[in-house]
Amino acid sequence: MSFNHFDDRGQAIMVDVSAKQKTMRTATASAQVYMSSDILQAILDGKSNKGDVLGVARLAGIAASKKTSDLIPLSHPLSIHHAAVEFNCDVDRGIIEACATVRAYERTGVEMEAMVSASLAALTIYDMCKGADKSIRIEQVKLLFKEGGKSGTYRAKEA
Repeated sequence: MSFNHFDDRGQAIMVDVSAKQKTMRTATASAQVYMSSDILQAILDGKSNKGDVLGVARLAGIAASKKTSDLIPLSHPLSIHHAAVEFNCDVDRGIIEACATVRAYERTGVEMEAMVSASLAALTIYDMCKGADKSIRIEQVKLLFKEGGKSGTYRAKEA
């Protein structure tokens, strides 16, 4: 197995994608936020003391997708053409799934942008609700789907 972020001397490098052709790249990632059913219901009913939790988390996730290259040292700055964050809520189980989709016409994929987006949306939910319950947890940040580029399409088995 080889990792392309290292040169022949083992030093970290940014992969040179300058010779690659631009193609449409899409990725969807998710992160799950676990909390009590009562807190989730309060969020959905608009009764959080901090306001529109999911609206703020959506904006945070979109903004995060555009800042990925500032946060992940070897990622490429990309011209994002679409970023969206949606939430799937299961009140009975106390789960909010943040799903982020990112699209760009670029030389390299947008998987990291989607994963950073979903992660920051989940972190924002935690931040806005931690006053009510510090035991809220974030789990299962994962890539669900990607397409474009030479490696083709990937779909997680559970997606």
